[in-house]
Amino acid sequence: MSHQRAEQPTLTDGSVTLRPHAGDASTDRSADPADLARFVVEVDGEVVGTVELRTVDQHTGELTYALDAGHRGHGWATRAVRVATDWALTEEPLGGRGFSRVQAQVDVTAESALRVATRSGLRREGLKRVAPGTGERPETEEYVVLARLASDPPLSEPGAFRSLLNSFLPRKRAISQMLIRDESGRVLCCQLTYKQDWDLPGGVVEVGESPQLAVSREVTEELALSIPAGPLVLTDWLPPWGGWDDALCLVFDGGVVPAAITEQIVPQAREIRTAEFLTPEQVAARCADFTARRIAAALANLGSGPAYTESGMG
Repeated sequence: MSHQRAEQPTLTDGSVTLRPHAGDASTDRSADPADLARFVVEVDGEVVGTVELRTVDQHTGELTYALDAGHRGHGWATRAVRVATDWALTEEPLGGRGFSRVQAQVDVTAESALRVATRSGLRREGLKRVAPGTGERPETEEYVVLARLASDPPLSEPGAFRSLLNSFLPRKRAISQMLIRDESGRVLCCQLTYKQDWDLPGGVVEVGESPQLAVSREVTEELALSIPAGPLVLTDWLPPWGGWDDALCLVFDGGVVPAAITEQIVPQAREIRTAEFLTPEQVAARCADFTARRIAAALANLGSGPAYTESGMG
């Protein structure tokens, strides 16, 4: 179901003015005119760009916008998108379009367009992949999806602004691991199902989860062992590798336990083949080189306070 096309108004915030476009040109030539609101953006009586609002469904509108060359860098695009979004989310009896959601899909490489969207109050929601050659440009591979809801609090509220910042500031994956030794100094390592080499027990920290609690949870889930995590021993930065983004690996002290504890291990079949205490020589032979370096750095740093390495190297 689409919205009935009300007469398109002239909108302004006092600095930029959005006037109904008189022509029939459109960036979306397949759109039904009843489902497309097209504005020219004016500043001091001069046309500086365009904003379009296309109806996706009865609840959602999608924005596209462009500023003419020579008129960028003054904040006019941000103002124009904000004005159009406010109108789109205003209830129809109050003169708006009555959408509950306004979204934009911006090429991941279009940095200035992304800044306009976020400064206009649209929160980043995620990435949309497209097959090669099917995007707006032949080289487009991903779009950033951003949106604002009618129920979102005003940007003037501190909490709303923090939520906006949180939606697009960088997020780095965190991995927590536990350094568990037996009486002879061997290190407990796991043979994983999804890669050939061995690694310390642990896993990815969930959103909002304490890294220290996360590693104890992972050890319980993966090995059926209840071992509280002690102090942080090492922070190791892992560069992008093998299809993974970069990450921070936090190694916590699991203390010294009896070697016979391996008899209590119940491996989580989906992720763990087996777990054993390994000597330094076995660690070097069975673990990836960067994992072996991380384990060696963590062992060398026990009792010295947290250290920092990159791929196991200080």
